[in-house]
Amino acid sequence: MTDWWSDPVHVHWLELGTSLGLRLLGALVLLWVGMKLAGTVADWLGRGLQRTHVEQTASIFLARVAQVALQVVVLLAVVQVLGVPMTSMLAVLGAAGLAIGLALKDSLSNIASGVMLVALRPFKVGDQVTIHGVSGKVEVINIFQTRLRGTDNQTITLPNPLITTDSIVNMTPDEVRRIELVIGIGYGDDIDVARATVMGILEADSRVLAKPAPDVLVYELAESSVNIGVRCHVANADFFATRCELTERIKKAFDRVGISIPFPQRDTHVYTHAMRATAAAVGETAA
Repeated sequence: MTDWWSDPVHVHWLELGTSLGLRLLGALVLLWVGMKLAGTVADWLGRGLQRTHVEQTASIFLARVAQVALQVVVLLAVVQVLGVPMTSMLAVLGAAGLAIGLALKDSLSNIASGVMLVALRPFKVGDQVTIHGVSGKVEVINIFQTRLRGTDNQTITLPNPLITTDSIVNMTPDEVRRIELVIGIGYGDDIDVARATVMGILEADSRVLAKPAPDVLVYELAESSVNIGVRCHVANADFFATRCELTERIKKAFDRVGISIPFPQRDTHVYTHAMRATAAAVGETAA
């Protein structure tokens, strides 16, 4: 075929148009089929990983990475079909990749953090966690961000680098969670009566598990109270409601048996003998 750019007079335009049209049509067909195939392969991979008992978060993440990689291969194939020399294309891609890498270094940090979260698995979708001072249920772990659902049904989005560089408190690593209450009673109150009252409440609640056994211990002799620790285990789903109801029942039971829950207080002693001596001295001087 004659080079139409250098010698446009002697170009066979019909032949050139047919050739370019076929190339463009082939590239479009390849692009459409390739993208569909990339999505299908990614879905197959995700389902296959889940069938092999790979954790859901990891399977979703790996499927998305595979889809992006296949889409890049499809785009390179489309460029090849269009007749662009691959040597020049690779050089352009290398330069563009370097520029994009420098411009998107923060985004690449997000991707690296997302890979770390999937590899180390400090939490998974459905876990109740506290990260960077905020608490919620993990909904989605993406390449760049992790989304939580807060207790008030708000959406909390955290960048992955923030998660990997901060402390992570996973409150649902198991099916059981411990309730711990610290309740102060007065120094004049009977500790044994308080312990028996609380144990009766714990034993009467069907949500409190028998194993590990609940216990009531003296934690501390504080400034204004004797602090008693109440510990028991419940199922994850029962944690919040049980904790609130136990607190209310213990307060009402203590009122019935006459056990006080003191508030912070301070004794103030006023000494008057110095003032009297000063007044007497003043009187003698005046006389």
